Amino acid sequence: MTEQTERVAVACPSCSPSLETVHEVLTTGGGNATVKCTECGHVHKESMDEEKEVEREVVVSQDGESFKTRVSAPPDEEVAVGEEFLVETDEAIMQVRITGIEVGPEQRREETTIEEVDTFWTRVVDNVSVDVTVHPNGGKRDESRSVTIQVPGDYRLEVGEVEEFADEEFEIDAVVVRDDAERYNRKRYEHEGDWVEAKDAKRVYAFDQKSEPWSAW
Repeated sequence: MTEQTERVAVACPSCSPSLETVHEVLTTGGGNATVKCTECGHVHKESMDEEKEVEREVVVSQDGESFKTRVSAPPDEEVAVGEEFLVETDEAIMQVRITGIEVGPEQRREETTIEEVDTFWTRVVDNVSVDVTVHPNGGKRDESRSVTIQVPGDYRLEVGEVEEFADEEFEIDAVVVRDDAERYNRKRYEHEGDWVEAKDAKRVYAFDQKSEPWSAW
């Protein structure tokens, strides 16, 4: 079996000082490598230091269930509750939001560096379930019911809009924002035209559009 020569893309000081070209790696050692440009044959040394990464445990929650995976990142990278990143499992690649950063037994921080992290606590935000309290159209609040909808995380839930999901049809009256959604200036939106992305919604309140308006007569 023929041994494959390692190749890297770096700038060549002879023929391409501003653009990367393909180089063959001749020797390595001490964080440096001797490389040969495949375009002009020029041999030169190149720094090959790779940024060290560390692995950290990630607890991922979705629809009341959770599982563990791991993520790699540079140790000096800063992270904070509310930030999002991708995690990869055997089944899928998912976008998650940090809901807690554990740096030791019973110790949590709002922000820190990767090096200090023991475990990330996260929830899936690319596809989410949202609880909706549906009030009868003009009826009594004690006759309200709760339903759950599944939507993409960036789906807009807008006050005043009529939504249809399976057998449900309702007009959004208000949206309550999750605690880990920090980009909003209020925790409850109830003016027509206000909207919240589904991944940031803790609960939606709405009026049923299929039931007849309630009347005491």
